[in-house]
Amino acid sequence: MSFRTFAKAGHAPTLFSSFLYFDLSFMVWVLLGPLGVAIAGDLKLDAAQKGLMVAIPVLSGAFLRVLAGLAVDRFGPKLTGLLFQVIVLSGLLFAWAMGVHSYDSVLMLGLLLGVAGASFAVALPMASRWYPPEHQGLALGIAGAGNSGTALAALFAPGLAQTFGWNNVIGMAAIPLAIAFVIFLVFAKDPPNRPAPKPLSGYFEILKTRDAWMLMLLYSVTFGGFVGLSSSLTIYFNAEYGLSPVIAGFFTAACVFAGSFSRPVGGWFADRFGGVPTLSTVYMFAIAGLTLASFAWPSAWIALPIILLSMIALGAGNGAIFQIAPQRFRQEIGVVTGLVGMTGGIGGFYLASTLGLSKQITGTFQIGFLGFACLALVALLALTAVSAKWRATWLSRQTSLAQA
Repeated sequence: MSFRTFAKAGHAPTLFSSFLYFDLSFMVWVLLGPLGVAIAGDLKLDAAQKGLMVAIPVLSGAFLRVLAGLAVDRFGPKLTGLLFQVIVLSGLLFAWAMGVHSYDSVLMLGLLLGVAGASFAVALPMASRWYPPEHQGLALGIAGAGNSGTALAALFAPGLAQTFGWNNVIGMAAIPLAIAFVIFLVFAKDPPNRPAPKPLSGYFEILKTRDAWMLMLLYSVTFGGFVGLSSSLTIYFNAEYGLSPVIAGFFTAACVFAGSFSRPVGGWFADRFGGVPTLSTVYMFAIAGLTLASFAWPSAWIALPIILLSMIALGAGNGAIFQIAPQRFRQEIGVVTGLVGMTGGIGGFYLASTLGLSKQITGTFQIGFLGFACLALVALLALTAVSAKWRATWLSRQTSLAQA
């Protein structure tokens, strides 16, 4: 498969618009994580409260992805994406103008930021439906690399908060999001092969299939680990190693960039060698990385490459799963993306909140990391159990095409 062939297979302006919308929405979605040290200092939050603060947007986004997936299949991805962007822009400007002065207000803001996290269920179906099955891994990997928006938040938000105050950073976040809105409005196009709308009950027929539940489990680990760490690492590096918020943000950005840009690599490997072998391999690396990360290393410079390994594995796993999902549920990819994305968000909420609870109760983050490593092991064993059946049925034809 050549890139020239890929470029001719779909609609590049839509792919770019989907990526940018996804990227800047994710920047906003995890904004409370990079701002967490500053917010916690002003509002006198403990470790558990900090964990819940960064986890709430993840949980809100998880459930809103189901709504977004339904809207994409019924009304189209472009209209849905524009509506969601308007809601987020309005909410950011309102919060900035009124000010966020209490822990309860922060949690309410977190619920609103979940709307930005639902962009996942808009951008990926829009990109997927423009490309044929043999290009799904790379197309969704490129669109899904919008995960890198979490790195933009980690890179810039702590420094801007020091200069302008964290409440003003909330208002500043609306500027790049408005630019993405205009680009999405002008260049994105609904795919030509959009399925006809179904009755509402018809969208949930896929929950009767075991494959849907399996994909939900698998993604709860890969994406859950990615977004849970993206939301928590600034606080982790600050609390565990005493790094300043700005330096902790730089460390976090490096980890998130690595995980974001390994997503299209994981998709490419899945196109070339098959989704199941690729996914099995990255789970092994993720289990090893998360287990090693659970130990209190003497220096942040030792912890950094371990976290990098974990994020690269989790990011590649995200790409591999979304090489598999459209092959099994191409006509229902909108709602499948919403459901699978929901469980990914729930996994992220679990990791972010348990890291905070672990620090609050035991004084270290170890139990949080080890608990998620065990969940990754469960996912690997489950994938191994179904892989032979998948290869023998619906995955066999696409795997043959990928390896041709």
